[in-house]
Amino acid sequence: MEKKQKVTPQTKAESSKKVVADTSLSLGKNDNTNPDFLIVNGDKVKTDDLIEEFQILKRKRAKKEKYTQKAIKKLKEIDELKVYQAELIKLQNHLELTDKKMMILFEGRDASGKGGTIRRTTRYMNEKHYRIVALGKPTEEQKSQWYFQRYVKHFPHAGEVVLFDRSWYNRSMVEPVFGFCTDKEYSNFIKGVKGFEKDLVRSGIILIKLYFSVTKDEQARRFDRRKNDPLRQWKLSEVDLQAQDKWDEFTVMKYKMLEASHSRQAPWTIIRSNDKHVARREAMKVILNHVNYEGRNQDLNFDLMTDIVLSGAHELEIMDKHMKQEGRFIY
Repeated sequence: MEKKQKVTPQTKAESSKKVVADTSLSLGKNDNTNPDFLIVNGDKVKTDDLIEEFQILKRKRAKKEKYTQKAIKKLKEIDELKVYQAELIKLQNHLELTDKKMMILFEGRDASGKGGTIRRTTRYMNEKHYRIVALGKPTEEQKSQWYFQRYVKHFPHAGEVVLFDRSWYNRSMVEPVFGFCTDKEYSNFIKGVKGFEKDLVRSGIILIKLYFSVTKDEQARRFDRRKNDPLRQWKLSEVDLQAQDKWDEFTVMKYKMLEASHSRQAPWTIIRSNDKHVARREAMKVILNHVNYEGRNQDLNFDLMTDIVLSGAHELEIMDKHMKQEGRFIY
């Protein structure tokens, strides 16, 4: 015999609420339209308000998840770089103990990632034993001097690392493209730069030349970000704004620069820099691989990614191939 459930005023009210809510939802479904109101916890709530609140919460959750994933990615990248930054400290100590001098040139198009790589490279270095050099426009007096003279005064002393954020190679790309030098000045530079660098290496300077190679689309994306980000707008110069229009001219000058200045004593290393983090990590490896310093972490991977890091000679081969197949240079 079935046991009858005792009905109280409270269970009657709850049952009534459930019926109202179920009926409202059912009607909305059958009529293929939303009901105007729903009963939620005994309150009469507009359906449109509920939908709007749901959409707001959904967007907030998606935004939170996006930033969370971005933060996690950034933390992983920071941790990955730290092991190489620790090796750079060992390298710096080795240079100091052996009185060696190191000079690193960071070259490439605007927004190719030079500055960010320099900051990560020096992040934990001893500030007493490195300098970052980023020279502005030459003065009238400097214009009358030997072209390399204003750079020579910033060369490293024993036990020091000097990082040039753009160097004398301004004369091989930016200056001729924008008409900041004469044809004769450009020609004299191209004829003399290889011998100049051979003398530097012969004098005992460890010379590392890095060229950061970014694609045209990625450069445009980074420029757009600078335009719209008040924290980055200071990076955008008049020269930058013309970089996209003069892309092909820069590419031709890049080819001529590599052809004239890549040598066994002072080779170029090309770093594909569309992925900033990968470019920074690989650049650190290139620097570390130049010196056999004490205490190197043998468990760390110092192998270079061959699709990211190329020699200047290989880059010339690729550019020649593009010219034959496409009728123009691409990178």
